[in-house]
Amino acid sequence: MYIFRLINNIQLAISLHTNNKMLQIQQFTFNPFQENTYILHNENKKAIIIDPGNYFIEEDTQLQQFIIDNSLKVIQLINTHCHIDHVFGNAFVCNTFKVQPTFHKNEEIMYQNAPQAALRWGVELTQYNGSFTFIKEKDVVKIDEDELIVIEAPGHSPGHICLYSKQQSFLIGGDVLFYESIGRTDLPMCNHNDLIKNIKEKIFTLPDETIVYAGHGQYTLIKHEKEFNPFVN
Repeated sequence: MYIFRLINNIQLAISLHTNNKMLQIQQFTFNPFQENTYILHNENKKAIIIDPGNYFIEEDTQLQQFIIDNSLKVIQLINTHCHIDHVFGNAFVCNTFKVQPTFHKNEEIMYQNAPQAALRWGVELTQYNGSFTFIKEKDVVKIDEDELIVIEAPGHSPGHICLYSKQQSFLIGGDVLFYESIGRTDLPMCNHNDLIKNIKEKIFTLPDETIVYAGHGQYTLIKHEKEFNPFVN
């Protein structure tokens, strides 16, 4: 979790392959913490939303308009973890697209405490109070033929997960690994040693060419972080 003054919204469409039958990623940078929200969608117009951080009304509109403009059907919402900047938009997404949040069971306490945590940061969070489902290590998230493998990587938060596409060599990494940095471990229920261990044993063991789409800032490569990340080396 980073704290920045919100200057403007940045949108980045990333086509992972020239073949339009492969997954595409739309990135939005939302809320006062400048969090990256991702929409993954395929050629059949099915989409999942990962870490909806939309906080302002204008951000709600931008997210919804992208769905409408591309005629997408949202089939799932996944939270890599439940810090406030990654769940600000849960209520809007769930109520608008009729889905429910999916996250690791160990994040349930973070999710339930999110409104109180938001107040400590001087912001408000409207909680989605409906049902949710859990996800765990080695579960497979499917968008038709495309698969995302769940990797448990706690440390920044107790039940943090990452989503790995072996087919397309990318990782939706949340706040585990950033460009030449790592997630914070000075927040409640963080564990620095666990974070470093999971980066080394679960993230750095992925192929060097794997692209890491992080919860804040720019994307990076496993190879680059293995060579240049001062927090892990």
